This record gives sequence, structure tokens and C-alpha cells, in this order.
Amino acid sequence: MNKIASRRWLHVLGPAQHNLGFIIVPQQEAIVIERLGKFRTILSPGLNVLIPFLDKIMYRHSLKEEVYQISSQMAITKDNVTINLDGVLYLKIIDPYKASYGVGDPVEAMKQLAQTTMRSELGKLTLDRTFEERETLNNAIVDAINEAATEWGIKCMRYEIRDITTPANIKKAMELQAEAERQKRADILTSEGKKQADINLAEGYRQSSILKAEGEAKAIITKANATGEGIRLLRLSILEEGGDDAVKLRLAEKYIEAFNGMAKKNNTMIVPSESGNVAGTVAQALGVYSQMGGRANKEAATKAAKNVKTTQFNDPILDSSATEEEKPN
Repeated sequence: MNKIASRRWLHVLGPAQHNLGFIIVPQQEAIVIERLGKFRTILSPGLNVLIPFLDKIMYRHSLKEEVYQISSQMAITKDNVTINLDGVLYLKIIDPYKASYGVGDPVEAMKQLAQTTMRSELGKLTLDRTFEERETLNNAIVDAINEAATEWGIKCMRYEIRDITTPANIKKAMELQAEAERQKRADILTSEGKKQADINLAEGYRQSSILKAEGEAKAIITKANATGEGIRLLRLSILEEGGDDAVKLRLAEKYIEAFNGMAKKNNTMIVPSESGNVAGTVAQALGVYSQMGGRANKEAATKAAKNVKTTQFNDPILDSSATEEEKPN
């Protein structure tokens, strides 16, 4: 059996062809020619001329990227967890000469190298990081394979871990851990939401208190300004001609209005400081009012004075004095 039939490296395209003096090489293929048992040349795609009986077709390779399955194997992680995993290997011949003479079977060599490299890289990672850093692990395996296979004329284009299987007890523990982690995140989110809600309520109360205090302060200032302005205007009015009489009239009106209000409330008992001289005080107020010439106001004041006399309360001290004077000696 010739070499091309027995050494199936990457993609051997059939048995050796007889040297008929010429050969047609398809695109993306490479044919290695030996002359008298020694490497002669690598035929390029197209029509090539050979010397019958001297030139011999020894190896025929495909230059396309080929896919190979890596069978499931056992590996131990850094935290001593045993797992099973498989993968997919993508290979391509880049140097037909080295692929023919550098190693006996480059494809099988690459498969074995991929398996040993995968076990070695997994031993550097914990189980959790194995799942989290799968892309990093794939790149590390590709770099390690290409570094070791530089003399084989074949290159690993990429490597993909397909399935990672863990023991049942480890899988159950991982599920419990994942559930606990999800519950932890939910509790954290709930507490953060409550915290933010409390902060918002406190901030709202603070802003409300500030606005309320500012409003009260402005009201006090406005009232004080109005009172001050009123006092200032009153002072100016008093200083003007007739101002003193106007003040007396205003005081008399207020006094009469107060007693008129008391007369309308039967359940109110208010005794003035000079209750015995209420009529004189009212008369004085009416006199001031008459001097100012207010006829209509005078009528209202007279009516109020009558009401005051009607509802006038007696001073107990004066009544007792009068009673003693009336007693017979």
C-alpha cells in the first residue's frame, strides 16, 4: 500500500495516481512529488508535467479549513472538581512540506495536543471560572497548540469547548448556590429600594419644612412691614392738622363698637375697668364725634350708647356702698 493511501492526515483525496506524464491539481489542494525517493516539488493548482517512472506522487493534502470533533474527556479543575468536556477543533494546513515530513500523522497529533492542553488549562481555573471564562480558555488552548505545532505545517484556527458536564452532586450544589445568589441580589435590590424611598420621603419632608418656614418667615416680615407702614402713616396723620381729633374720634368709635358687640352676646360678662363711668366715657366719645361733624356716625354711636346702658353691668363694690348709705341709722 502506498503512502497516500495509508497516511490519512487531513483530507486525503483518494489513492495515489499513476504518473502519466501530466497531472491536473484542483484549487485549494497540494500534491507532494518525490523523484527517485527524494522530495522534488509541490505541485500548484492547474496542469503540471511530470517525468514518467522518475516522479512519484507521494502526498496529497487539502488546504481548506477542516473541522474535527474532540471526544469527551475527564479533567480536574483547580478546586479539585472532576468534569467531563468535549470540543471542536478547526485545523488548516499552511505548509504541505512540513505536514508531509514533519510528523507522522499531524491531525491525530493535533487532537492529542488539544486534549492535553485543555486538561492543563482547566487545572489552572476553578469550576466557576471555567464557566465564566470559556472564551479565554478557548484562546489559551489555541495559543498552546499553535506554539507546539510550529514544525508540523498545520495551524489551529480556533478551538471551541462544546459541552461541560459536572457530577450530579456538584450540579445540585451549583443550583443551590445560584439560587442563593439570586435571592441575595433580590434582597439587596429590595433594601436599596426601601433605602431610596426613605431618603426621598425625608428629602420631601425637609423641603416641605423649609418651604413652610420660608412662607411663615415671609408672612411675618410682610405683616411687620405692613404694621410698620401703618404706624408710620398714623404718626404722620397725627402730626398733621386735626390729626389729634381724628385719633380721639377713632378711639371713641372703637370703644363704642366694642360695647355694642358685648350687648349682642347674652352669655358674655365683661366688666370694664371704669364700669361706673361708662356713660360718661360714651358721652365724651359722642362729644368728640359731634365736634367732627359726623351726623350719621353720631346716630350710630347714640344707638350703641343706649345698648351699652341697657346691658351695663353694675360694679359690686359701688352697689355695696350704695346699700350701706340707704340703711337707717
